[in-house]
Amino acid sequence: MRKSISFLAAAGTVAAVGFMTPASAAEGDAQLSVLHGVPDTVVDVYVNGALTLDDFAPGTLAGPLPLPAGTYELAITAPDAADASAPIIGPVSVDLAAGMNYTATANLDASGQPTANVFTNDTSMIDAGKSRLTVRHVAAAPAVDVLANGSPVISGLENPKEEVLTVDPGTISASVAAAGTTEPVIGPADLNLPEGTNTIVYAWGSLEDGNLALATQSVTGMHSSPSAVPGALEAGDTGAGGAVAATAAASLLAVGGALALFRRSRAAETAGR
Repeated sequence: MRKSISFLAAAGTVAAVGFMTPASAAEGDAQLSVLHGVPDTVVDVYVNGALTLDDFAPGTLAGPLPLPAGTYELAITAPDAADASAPIIGPVSVDLAAGMNYTATANLDASGQPTANVFTNDTSMIDAGKSRLTVRHVAAAPAVDVLANGSPVISGLENPKEEVLTVDPGTISASVAAAGTTEPVIGPADLNLPEGTNTIVYAWGSLEDGNLALATQSVTGMHSSPSAVPGALEAGDTGAGGAVAATAAASLLAVGGALALFRRSRAAETAGR
């Protein structure tokens, strides 16, 4: 097992995917983001049989896509596959409820096998003067502890579980250690936690292969301001690093044009019946 793991704090470069035109969200739509967390594997992503993300690169966090409530089938295929009939992950059935916010991940399980997970992002209101931190373990690695300013705040987090904390806003020195230890294997690095925001941090990649990496997502608008819009995706970033490390400088990614593709596909299916 390789012990050396390099680290990059997120600087804000996000790989573009095959569509960049934001889709307008209808009232009651669900929001779905997709994280590619399988190292060294470019893939295509199909939703309900329609090619949605073409040549999707590892570490890319795309979305949110506004989608009508319902059941969707996600399939991850090799790049340039003719269709979704021979997926390398899935198909996975995802039930999206109206007004909810989700992230689907293609990732490795604890033993290193490709798999998929669907998480519901907590968009409930946060008490005034507070922030929310969500840490998700989707890496081929054993259980970890998450440390803030050198003290454990999350213990024994296993793949594919998550831990959600309500914390004071501000910048903390965050690091990740093997469960039961305090010697960082990743970090420390500054993590900015804005008020009224759910900062979601994903550990992905493989400890054994030495390519643990980081992705972060920010779901905003959960303070009491009436002008806030819940569910905005602020950052998706990559790097050779680990579970908790990011900076507030991560760039805005708004990707939603695939909705038009879904709706055209549905219309075509309906017309053909």
